[in-house]
Amino acid sequence: MWNRVLDTSLRRLVGTGTLTVVDAEGSARTYGAGDAPRVTVHLKDPDLAQKLLRNPDLALGEAYMDGRLTIEEDDLPALMALLLMNRGDGRTIPAIQANLALRQMLRRAAQTNPLPRAQANVAHHYDISQALYDLFLDADLNYSCAYFRHPDDTLETAQAQKKAHIAAKLRLEPDMRVFDIGCGWGGMALTLARDHGARVLGVTLSEEQHRVASQRVQEAGLAERIELRLADYRTVTGSFDRVVSVGMFEHVGVPHYREYFSHVRDRLTGDGVALIHTIGRYTPPGSTSPWITKYIFPGGYVPALSEVMAAVEKERLWTTDVEVWRLHYAETLLKWRERFETNIDAVREMFDERFCRMWRYYLVASEMSFRHHNQVVFQLQLARRQDAVPLTRDYLHR
Repeated sequence: MWNRVLDTSLRRLVGTGTLTVVDAEGSARTYGAGDAPRVTVHLKDPDLAQKLLRNPDLALGEAYMDGRLTIEEDDLPALMALLLMNRGDGRTIPAIQANLALRQMLRRAAQTNPLPRAQANVAHHYDISQALYDLFLDADLNYSCAYFRHPDDTLETAQAQKKAHIAAKLRLEPDMRVFDIGCGWGGMALTLARDHGARVLGVTLSEEQHRVASQRVQEAGLAERIELRLADYRTVTGSFDRVVSVGMFEHVGVPHYREYFSHVRDRLTGDGVALIHTIGRYTPPGSTSPWITKYIFPGGYVPALSEVMAAVEKERLWTTDVEVWRLHYAETLLKWRERFETNIDAVREMFDERFCRMWRYYLVASEMSFRHHNQVVFQLQLARRQDAVPLTRDYLHR
């Protein structure tokens, strides 16, 4: 019965591309228009059709991780592109809609992140091994969307351009105090202190990030300009000329949005400026994939601009600029995936084959979400005063 239901569902779902499914008994069925991308998958588990229909996102990711679903030539990028192209075109099936409805009902509970839970969520992803991130990030350890001014930019060049773009929006002057919310491995703090003369307080909840970032600050001779704390942003007091947050807002959770922007406002001086850089969705509010929640980012959520701005406007902050980056993160993720796959033997030695397949699935699915589905990057420039920044964007290009 489940194979028949899966067959009907795939005929509805696949309109673009060509998908051939070979079940555990060797029977093959083909779906789609016959055009590219063309993908053939093998379902090794007789119960996989039932699992895919009950929880599509979770079952698909787990089946790939465990080798219960294999792809000819291991062409996972083509499979994810095919699926997300069709989802992006609005194609769906009852199993997906039922799963989305259930996730929507439970999303506030899933995104509640009090301090102890926030610490555990961060540790799950960022404290696994520094050596892993060294294998695929740029030399400055930027774990967020790069900015590709030209198609042939290297990852290092694009990440430097991202930081320069953010610094320009912050309109820094020497000795300005900057609060870096979610400072990661210290790349932004080092750049703002070294290249712009800022004095930076950075916070992270990751013990591993704090250790590495602190070491980098010492090695750079910038300990007098950069203070790094293993702390939640909500524990910080005082006033700052600038607030910057890159790739951290995805971990805040919708129930805490007003709390977050209240802290941003309270930390800014009267003429202060904040720059918030976050992954977002161009569709209405949604929910997080259960596979991503379970294996990659517990407590994480990619927001719609509408729900972010609903919180901003209630905290008496001026929105002085909104910028939307579209395919920049797809290109960033492609660079990461290429480096990860080049070094996959080293990853396998650190972990195991299942971890390699899990991490590859995460990088590929994320890239294709930006290429073919609903994900973008938002940069919000915020201030307490209407005239805190110039009235045109000309200053960004000087």
